[in-house]
Amino acid sequence: MTDNRQSKFRTLTEILLTSTKLGLTSFGGPVAHLAYFKDEYIDRRKWLDDKTYADIIALCQFLPGPASSQVGISIGMMRGGLLGGLISWFGFTVPSVIVLVVFAMMYQTFALADAEFIHSLKIVAAAVVLHALIGLGKKLTPDKSRLAIAVTAAIVMLLYPTAWMQILIIAAAGLLGFVFFKDKAESNVQPFSINISKKFGITSLGILISLLIIMPLLNSASNNPLVNIFDIFFRVGSLVFGGGHVVLPMLEREVVPNGLLSANEFLAGYGMAQAVPGPLFTFSSYLGTMMEGVVGAIVATIGIFLPSFLLIIAALPFLSELRKRASFQGVLMGVNASVVGILLAAFYDPVISSSITGTTDFALAVILFALLNIWKVPAWLIVLIGVAGGYILQLITL
Repeated sequence: MTDNRQSKFRTLTEILLTSTKLGLTSFGGPVAHLAYFKDEYIDRRKWLDDKTYADIIALCQFLPGPASSQVGISIGMMRGGLLGGLISWFGFTVPSVIVLVVFAMMYQTFALADAEFIHSLKIVAAAVVLHALIGLGKKLTPDKSRLAIAVTAAIVMLLYPTAWMQILIIAAAGLLGFVFFKDKAESNVQPFSINISKKFGITSLGILISLLIIMPLLNSASNNPLVNIFDIFFRVGSLVFGGGHVVLPMLEREVVPNGLLSANEFLAGYGMAQAVPGPLFTFSSYLGTMMEGVVGAIVATIGIFLPSFLLIIAALPFLSELRKRASFQGVLMGVNASVVGILLAAFYDPVISSSITGTTDFALAVILFALLNIWKVPAWLIVLIGVAGGYILQLITL
């Protein structure tokens, strides 16, 4: 029994240290986060195989909420149970929460919008995303039919860059996979264990639905600002599709017109949220602090991320069994191919369009990509090299 406890403790400690390292170094938004996760969890630590990782990404793309955080939570749960999922989220999220809470209390003294290191971090993200795209593309689009799905998905997303179009693309690709890819299903899929029962998964979904009904009623019946904050952020976290960038306009409509924050205060936090590592949903921590101090930050952060936990708990118990079915494997093949296309579109906009503004930026991106792809320099070191390189190139080109 003692050995089991020690083994569990070592596992949870490893999850905490690894996720915290990612929380401190994962710049670049949700697309880059998936690349950092692949580098750390799959390539270096071998916690999962590529196929399982791709299936988890596909599952999280179907769910509302922050996809990269949900992927991290899922990996933590598969590695260390429910507590492992919580620890994985905590390590990945808390570093940016702390920065944004401090910034909210001192935001008038900050002037970071034009800082060179922020621009360098965007270039780092471009190199990391391209590295991930190449790796995922080789594994998830190995034939012409799946490559065609990826290319079509990228073109459609570039022409119609909306969250609803992303959902339609994924659904259509899943349907194509169901029809055309069932014969390509693997007979011996690598199983994974998850210590969550189907009954508990269904209960988790019931809790989510109940809170979506109860919280607006409780908020309207009370005058408590913390209840109002939880209601706002839980509702947004439950219903937003498309990731971090989509959540920002939804939150703006909830807090600015209602006088909870001014437009300038909102935009100041938005700028800072772009500069910190970790999930963009931690912007909620800044908003909560501006509304009700540190307690408001805690309530807002829990409110916006709690739906992700409830949805992942509801979905994971069924994923292992479904993966064994040829029809479901076909669906995932189509979905995974479309995800490559969606990431390709995101690589152009917003990654490239907001990071590469001239030949100097392109030169730094090429250097970083070469270090990452050829010399296998770890992602956290790429961040440091990118920031230093940005300042050096700025001095050289003055």
